[in-house]
Amino acid sequence: MNHPVSQTAGQLDAGRPSAFPDQSETEVGAGRASTRTLETVRDAAGQITSQVRRTQLPSGLRIVTEQMAGARSASIGVWIGVGSRDEHGATHGASHFLEHLLFKGTSRRSAFDISIALDAVGGEFNAFTAKEYTCFHARVLGEDLPLAVDVLGDMITGSLIDVHDVDAERDVILDEIAMHEDDPDDVVHNLLAEVAWGEEAPLGRPIAGTTATIEAMTQDQIQRFYRHHYTPDNMVISVAGALDHGEVVRAVQQAFAQHDFLAGTAEPKACRGGAHRPRIAGGERRLARHFEQVNLVLGVEGPARDDDERFTLGVLNTALGGGTSSRLFQEIRERRGLAYSVYSFASHYADSGLVGVAVGCLPNRTDEVLAVVRQQLAEIAAHGITAEELARGKGQLTGGLVLGLEDSGARMMRLGKAELVHTEVLGIDEVMARIDAVTLEDVRHIAAEVFARPEVLAVVGPA
Repeated sequence: MNHPVSQTAGQLDAGRPSAFPDQSETEVGAGRASTRTLETVRDAAGQITSQVRRTQLPSGLRIVTEQMAGARSASIGVWIGVGSRDEHGATHGASHFLEHLLFKGTSRRSAFDISIALDAVGGEFNAFTAKEYTCFHARVLGEDLPLAVDVLGDMITGSLIDVHDVDAERDVILDEIAMHEDDPDDVVHNLLAEVAWGEEAPLGRPIAGTTATIEAMTQDQIQRFYRHHYTPDNMVISVAGALDHGEVVRAVQQAFAQHDFLAGTAEPKACRGGAHRPRIAGGERRLARHFEQVNLVLGVEGPARDDDERFTLGVLNTALGGGTSSRLFQEIRERRGLAYSVYSFASHYADSGLVGVAVGCLPNRTDEVLAVVRQQLAEIAAHGITAEELARGKGQLTGGLVLGLEDSGARMMRLGKAELVHTEVLGIDEVMARIDAVTLEDVRHIAAEVFARPEVLAVVGPA
């Protein structure tokens, strides 16, 4: 990946910033690792408020940190470039299964030891699996960051994954799948993905797997999946908050060196994607369930993750259904009283995307709701949005971005995801500038293009 060295409200520091002591110590010898400063942010008085640095180890493991002035906490995430779309046949659900199993114990710690390690210092600890990546993350006081690094390093490199744990956790995951099957929102969005990309396509399958694949999955299959995908060149460690970059790098090198995990040399694996782009041909599925409401999602193919049009689409999405002032909320809920829940969304993947509208309504309102949604999409496709909606959409996006990044956890998430799945790590000011640059004509153009594509419809509710 090529990471631009950006600057914000001042020039990049080559030496040791007075507000950020010991930064010079993070420069590791070229024979062992390479370290770069990606961004330095200063306040109006010239004091550094944050600094983003990146180190790449010879093994291909990347460590990205943001040191935040005044922070008392630190958040760490270990991001692995594997998700449900990397699974094939019998391994459908393996990424999520493995996420559970890494909490079950190592040669150094039992499952209980892992559980109490961060509880004892008031830390937060969790993980999640997506279609294209898996993340293990923790939030602790700054002084407890070495402990969090050590626990995560132990889990990632030394998980036992024994037969007893596989069998025990299998039942937990089957319960989780059943829980999702009782949630109308989960059911309808899984159904939409299936209609959009196909039941057997990587993007069309549910992340957790199916009852059949989880019941049949063996310890050996999970072990092979683990060894194949959990490699340093397919991994990013992101940390934000009260930290020193050099100390983080050294702690990671020590914690992740177990079992020769960092032995050897490699370049980071390239972002997924390529010439082939999964296309959405359109279609419709209705699923009868004994729910009180009908849940429906109407979608079309959207831009991929690194498409420049994603910023324009963000403004469009906000104006369409991103809040209580949006067109869909005002028209469907406020003016007509057709539904309690209505929103629009945009999902981006490496080589495709999905733009949609989701509504929950009474069964006898389904046809009217669909007609209003289609009418609003056609109106925006033909005429775009107003100048007032444009300004409001930009303000909502930029305000939400800044407010959402006021804690170390959100900044850790931004850094880790950017390093792992995007082609660049954009500074917050640069993202805001790209949003601000969106014009009415940009929005009209993408609305006309996107909403002219074949639609996919998923409907779940009473027959």
